[in-house]
Amino acid sequence: MAVNEHSLDRVYAAISDPTRRGILAELRKGEANVCALAERFPMSLNGVSKHLKVLERAGLVERTVRGREHRLRLRAAPLRQAADWLQHYQAFWEARLDALEELLIADRGAAATAAPKHPRAVRGRRRR
Repeated sequence: MAVNEHSLDRVYAAISDPTRRGILAELRKGEANVCALAERFPMSLNGVSKHLKVLERAGLVERTVRGREHRLRLRAAPLRQAADWLQHYQAFWEARLDALEELLIADRGAAATAAPKHPRAVRGRRRR
């Protein structure tokens, strides 16, 4: 699936803020009223609204207006696209970590063979 880089930029910018991640975590539990959602955060309704606009522009939150009530729900598709984009780099990092593991195992083996056979010889020397 081709992903619009501008969309990815907006998603990653949106989730870079801890308050916005908190809003997404709340919406993961289910749809919420804007005012009720705002009460869960230590900021004004206006402050939460600004964060919601960023999340809406990124496509992460969908707003439904019923009369005077604004309801919000999480849209997971943009998060899936961001995760899919990162997935392309998983094989690279796994190969790097496997190589590091092999190096550490080889180092541990080399250190074990180079260790003194008589530990007392090392402990027995004192400086005066």
